Amino acid sequence: MADFETLLGKERIPVERFVRYKISDRADAEDVLQEVYLTAYQKFEQLKNPDSFKAWILSIARNKCNDYFRAKAACLEIPTEDLTELREEEGRQGKCDFRDVRENLEALQDKDKEILILYFWKELPQAEIAKRLGIPLGTVKSRLHAAKEKFKEQYQKEKGWKDMKRLPESMPKYQIEKTDKEPFEVKWEELMGWFLVPRLGEKLSWGMYDQPSGKCDHVYDMEVTGRAKVHGIEGVELTARESAYSKKEEVIQRTFVAQLTDTHCRYLATIRNDNGVRNFITFLDGEEFMECWGYGEDNVGNETNLKPKGIIKREGNIVTTPGKDFVLDIVGRYDVTIAEKTYDTVCVLDISTYNNGVVSEQFLDQNGRTILWRRFNRDDWHIERYGGKKWSEQLPENDRLIVDGVTYVQWYDCITDYVL
Repeated sequence: MADFETLLGKERIPVERFVRYKISDRADAEDVLQEVYLTAYQKFEQLKNPDSFKAWILSIARNKCNDYFRAKAACLEIPTEDLTELREEEGRQGKCDFRDVRENLEALQDKDKEILILYFWKELPQAEIAKRLGIPLGTVKSRLHAAKEKFKEQYQKEKGWKDMKRLPESMPKYQIEKTDKEPFEVKWEELMGWFLVPRLGEKLSWGMYDQPSGKCDHVYDMEVTGRAKVHGIEGVELTARESAYSKKEEVIQRTFVAQLTDTHCRYLATIRNDNGVRNFITFLDGEEFMECWGYGEDNVGNETNLKPKGIIKREGNIVTTPGKDFVLDIVGRYDVTIAEKTYDTVCVLDISTYNNGVVSEQFLDQNGRTILWRRFNRDDWHIERYGGKKWSEQLPENDRLIVDGVTYVQWYDCITDYVL
């Protein structure tokens, strides 16, 4: 296993940092590290690509840390199941639905959830909590204060979704006119595909409108909920609540972490629910992350300082490129009139960087905010999944783009509450 020892020698420090960051008790951290190394050694033959060793062993470390916290919670008999009983009581703020309490408690990290349950549900004195957790009393006090603040922030955040602007049921009529003005340079800080700027205090709603019906299919309410770190890189955590326009009660909630710098905007992690287990997928997880969330070499992200590069040429609906996919460029200046207001914009044409086989038009104003986003599918894009017909047959009334001789058909449009 000489290869294993060589690879481990190169990556031992980040693995140790990761585990010790997760587990504050040094002795426990050392025990978990030994489990990580043993498991990695036993399963090393399953690793097909040695270049993925770092992401692979960090995923083992993450699983072992999760096992540690689950075992610790079981030993402490943390009664999260006791919170499943739905009841309603009167309090100083009116009626209190304990379902809301449990849902928001479950959204916290294990160590925050643990100390809140011990203090509020077990009603243990702080000195007793310190003894049971094996940490100093001062640490209990600071951790309890931080956990209460996080719970309050989470609870208020959930209640705050009602403040989001309501998007119209039908797409407002719009008009796009090319002008003779030179395209301007623009600072584009929005997350690619989600329209939200990953900065504290930001929130927005956006809708997806089918064409040609113009009816709103899905609504996304988004908000930056706080600061976050992923493998030592600082960013912010964002939450997106997706619901069908006609069925607001059926909500899918997504959480991810993103980073905005002076030059780039990128995703660092996404958190998904796998059969009730919160699964963190990060930029170190290779193709599992990069396929849907990564962008650019080494996940550098999308550029924020956009200016015309002359890579893509456009005349009307005819587009020519250098003959390769995965290109993005400003292709002209346009007046976009929507909701009875006209915006001076540049059109950013994205060919397959957002999704292979997909072209998008993104009209940005001088603030770098999206006024209108339009998606076009390559004529044969996933047709086996959507009825077996080409998109030009399925949507004969919709607009077309011809990119290097290939037909792309408009599928849907998106607007945000920024234009309302």
